[in-house]
Amino acid sequence: MRRFMLALATGLIALSAQAEIIDIDNAELERLAKSGVPIIDIRTQPEWEQTGIVEGSKLLTFFDQNGKHDAPAWLEKVKPIAAANQPVIVICRSGNRTQAVSNFLSQQAGYSKVYNVKYGINRWLKEGRPVTQAAPVLASCRADKTC
Repeated sequence: MRRFMLALATGLIALSAQAEIIDIDNAELERLAKSGVPIIDIRTQPEWEQTGIVEGSKLLTFFDQNGKHDAPAWLEKVKPIAAANQPVIVICRSGNRTQAVSNFLSQQAGYSKVYNVKYGINRWLKEGRPVTQAAPVLASCRADKTC
């Protein structure tokens, strides 16, 4: 019985340490962004330049064009944007890459609440929602060494 209780307690602690990953649509993205939850766009520079970005997005590529990543280095750039105890929104082209990044933030980085934009910028654009050009944001974050 004692082993069972210890296993149960350990399991509950592990579950509470993992983030809540919530798939959201564009209406929810807009609402959360207006309330101050930061948006991290994990796509690559050519993708940002091709489509534009959701206004206010922080540009932090997770996977390079070859599908490789440096998760610890990326996480160091995320920390000034949102601490692990703060909610964060992640967006990509279609929602596939952000699923993996949401799991990383939850299971390995200890983020408490991660919002995954389920259909990414593609759906945002399909719905005719506004985007801003990436070039000025890129210039700014490069100057600050934050992207």
